[in-house]
Amino acid sequence: MDIASACLIGQKCRYNGQAATDAKLKQLYEQGKVIPVCPELLAGYTTPRNPCEITLGQGSDVLSGKATVVDIDGIDQTAEFIKGAELTLELAQSHNAKRAYLKSQSPSCGCGEIYDGSFSGDLRQGDGVTTALLKQNGIKVVEV
Repeated sequence: MDIASACLIGQKCRYNGQAATDAKLKQLYEQGKVIPVCPELLAGYTTPRNPCEITLGQGSDVLSGKATVVDIDGIDQTAEFIKGAELTLELAQSHNAKRAYLKSQSPSCGCGEIYDGSFSGDLRQGDGVTTALLKQNGIKVVEV
């Protein structure tokens, strides 16, 4: 059983209260082939919530204490993002997930490309916190 960002299967759990539905992943979910997960909801956030971005690095830097996650008001949200990543990993491991289909550009789920921390809409190379932790633990992450 694989996991997928809950917003990609149609759940309105993104920071702005919207979904980012991917038809193929929604179909896999309806067939019982993927488990939806939202690291930010697992960490205790509500929907909607302030947007967050990683400053001075990427997800692996957050995990090693070299970077932080802040919201648009400048409030440090690092601990919550790490908690969400850890809970997502636990869920993936409990279902023997080998693959995770995650939402692109997210500070949690982004794979290969994330926002640059300036809240200007600019992107840079890098992974989100959850993506980094899953990769470190041998789970293949597919960006959607």
